[in-house]
Amino acid sequence: MAIARLNEAERTAALNDLPEWSETRGGAAIERQFTFADFSEAFGFMTRVALLADAQDHHPEWSNVYNRVTIALTTHDADGLSERDVAMAKAIDALL
Repeated sequence: MAIARLNEAERTAALNDLPEWSETRGGAAIERQFTFADFSEAFGFMTRVALLADAQDHHPEWSNVYNRVTIALTTHDADGLSERDVAMAKAIDALL
């Protein structure tokens, strides 16, 4: 079953529900930066996200520099943003 890429109206509606996330890559992804007290807290958050991502079989693109974690979500099978990314962003936000 093919995964559908969100159209412009669907992306706009999704971002209205995800105010901390921003559109990037010309609408093909969403991104958010998280800041924590220190590296340990950032790494703990990354561990929780990794477990969530593995359970959903939908893995983020991310980076970590000391207390900052940047996460980008896109669906490669859809060649852009999909409902899977929106659901993952909401699940990540719920971890905070």
